[in-house]
Amino acid sequence: MYVIFLKFAENKAQIQDHLEAHKSWLAEGFDAGVFLAAGSLEAGQGGAILTRREDRAALEARVADDPFVVAGVVTAEITGFEPTRTDARLAFLKEAA
Repeated sequence: MYVIFLKFAENKAQIQDHLEAHKSWLAEGFDAGVFLAAGSLEAGQGGAILTRREDRAALEARVADDPFVVAGVVTAEITGFEPTRTDARLAFLKEAA
């Protein structure tokens, strides 16, 4: 599983120009079962997405297609994460994808 950090970049002022396309991109990730959660980072720094069921190369390609990334509104950082302990409600996160 991976966490994607989308940090605002120089073109942050263009966020409204690409927001609807970014929301559609997020919906596609959720519909594909790849995205588990998405939301804002504190202090208006950008956003984060929790993912699973996609290898790193495929995820990098998916992130490269994010309209925010394409427009330079954000920079993306993908960090791998392997949960070894979870709350019982999140046990599915330890299952093989």
